[in-house]
Amino acid sequence: MDTDVIIVGAGPTGLMLAGELRLAGVRPLVLERQPQLWDVPKASGIGGRILDLLRYRGLLERFEAASADPYPPLRLPFGGMHLDFTRMGEAPMKVLPMAQMEIERLLAERADELGAEVRRGHQVNGVRQDEDSVTAEVSGPEGAYTVTARYLVACDGGRSRIRDMAGIMFSGTTYPDVVRLSQVSVGDEVTVHENGDLEVPGFGRVAAGFTRTDNGQLAFATTPDGVLHLSTTEDESVEYDDDVPMDMDELQASIRRVLGAEIPMKDAKRLSRFTFKDRQAEQYRAGRILVAGDAAHLFPATGIALNAGMLDTVNLAWKLGAEIGGWAPEGLLDTYHDERHFAGSRARLHARAQVALRRGLDAAAEALRALFQELAADEQPLRRVGDLIAANDTRYPGAGDHALIGTFAPDLALDTERGASSVAQLMHTARPILLVLTDRPELREIAQGWHDRVEIHTATTDQRPADALLIRPDGHIAWVAAIDEPAEAAASTLREALAAWFGTPLMAAIG
Repeated sequence: MDTDVIIVGAGPTGLMLAGELRLAGVRPLVLERQPQLWDVPKASGIGGRILDLLRYRGLLERFEAASADPYPPLRLPFGGMHLDFTRMGEAPMKVLPMAQMEIERLLAERADELGAEVRRGHQVNGVRQDEDSVTAEVSGPEGAYTVTARYLVACDGGRSRIRDMAGIMFSGTTYPDVVRLSQVSVGDEVTVHENGDLEVPGFGRVAAGFTRTDNGQLAFATTPDGVLHLSTTEDESVEYDDDVPMDMDELQASIRRVLGAEIPMKDAKRLSRFTFKDRQAEQYRAGRILVAGDAAHLFPATGIALNAGMLDTVNLAWKLGAEIGGWAPEGLLDTYHDERHFAGSRARLHARAQVALRRGLDAAAEALRALFQELAADEQPLRRVGDLIAANDTRYPGAGDHALIGTFAPDLALDTERGASSVAQLMHTARPILLVLTDRPELREIAQGWHDRVEIHTATTDQRPADALLIRPDGHIAWVAAIDEPAEAAASTLREALAAWFGTPLMAAIG
């Protein structure tokens, strides 16, 4: 084999996967058709659960340092309205604003530090697979060549050619909505009122927030430093290539159609356009070819795709590492589809709800929006929706009865034999962890059979949620010993969980 895993696409999903695979002891090769980091504006930040995962890898401070405005007070667009998290003490959804190009730069830097190879200007033109390998036909700056690997992961976007070559269906709907996003400064002739409204010459006052007209929707907000975050949404029959940059003339033409007037603007910091698609791969795996990120799912709402794609890779990487390392239990790699297809469906749930909220134009739709806005004024429903958007509520199915199984491990403050620590610090190496939080020597003894794959830690914490937790490399909990659970029962289920997720114990394999 030329390498262990071929990754097609060096966007955030592909680069995150490359780093995670290196932590799993796997040799990835990333093939990207663009010759250099792409400066076409796309995503403008990361948020939700992926921020916790970056902290669990020891990377969050690096990302925070690269953001000009870490964790601003959040009023999140949702279905043509706003969810106001600013009045909550601890908001369930947080956002770290930064350009996608900067996200890719940091992830590429991390992949390089870990020893991953990224080839830019190399396009994959064909793939074929057999029982043992997958081969990519590539054209690069010096001509055509082939690369063979154990697996190939398509991270090449919503129009993935690799997904099509693998015969994976990508069913769903494309909506007529075209969204144009911008970060600009208003012209000198525009007055910005204290509440954020704009006084537009020749037109009058335009209210901050969302303005609906017969031709679409205009939305804007002004930040304290004077930057205008403005978007338009309108139905169009034209199919745009989202990879082609938008210019100021296109944005102004859209504003004229929607509002009936131009808003003088200058100094564009971001101009981008995209269409709303609601699609999901029917299978995330076809033999030795897998899909992740936009190649696996597209959502008809903003601020979801990049976070979901990066979380796909964290779930997938350690499972590929287990397969290539030879210790994966039967069916482990198939759980990638089971779990991340489920997570993608949860994300589609709130994205589709946003479609219903924003596209309705009759009195019933107005009533729906009014009712939703009333509910979102109360903390409990607002927190629930926020957790859904952030993917905080993701609990992978079929893992067990305890409420913690399948959820993301909380970042407990720990007192270990080596001093103060935390769950996040223990997860920096992306290794499975058995965390014993009380005097349960029988659990440590059982786990010794898997000590080559599973780290064993004993610690105390002020408010322990259980006697012990088995935490997977992606941060999700695979097994729990309930507080004061009888030794025999806990020992039995721990053996089952270790075998189910981490294969045959070392002693059994030797014996």
